[in-house]
Amino acid sequence: MSSQFTPNNPLPQEAKVPQEIAVFSPEVEAEMDRHLAKYPVKRSAILPLMFIVQRERGGYLDPPGVAYLADRLGVRITDIWEVATFYSMINTEPVGKYHLQVCKTLSCKIMGAGRVTAKCTERLGIKPGQTTEDGMFSLSEVECLGSCGTAPMMQIGFDYYENLTDEKVDEIINKCQGGELSNGVR
Repeated sequence: MSSQFTPNNPLPQEAKVPQEIAVFSPEVEAEMDRHLAKYPVKRSAILPLMFIVQRERGGYLDPPGVAYLADRLGVRITDIWEVATFYSMINTEPVGKYHLQVCKTLSCKIMGAGRVTAKCTERLGIKPGQTTEDGMFSLSEVECLGSCGTAPMMQIGFDYYENLTDEKVDEIINKCQGGELSNGVR
């Protein structure tokens, strides 16, 4: 009893398939191969490969990078976008060199996440979802980052900054501006 699925309602717009597919160096391809070797099903490597493509494509997952991943993993482009738009650590738009992601969920909210966001906004002159004109900083509010015992906290790249106060936020931003901190991207 097999029948092919036919949608009742066609999509309101065409899915845009990128004309360009990203190309990576042999070293990056080898790094991806090492990740793929860990998984019996290629699709299971989607997140580690997304991080690599994001790192190599300027800090975000662009359409050519998505097309590459779909081809490399043997999945549909929409499968890649579904995963990419679910996780806050995958950027689907360009972000600044330092992407400040302030946790906004319960523990952080109770302990002062709003104050942390306000301090970042005051110092950087941008609101959550924006990037400074010089491309140095982006600010986001994100869901739980799993550091509830050290709230309020924020993440820059993969690095956590915890038990934040106005003074600590100032210090972190000053160090970023002075080039003393890594942008946390590995």
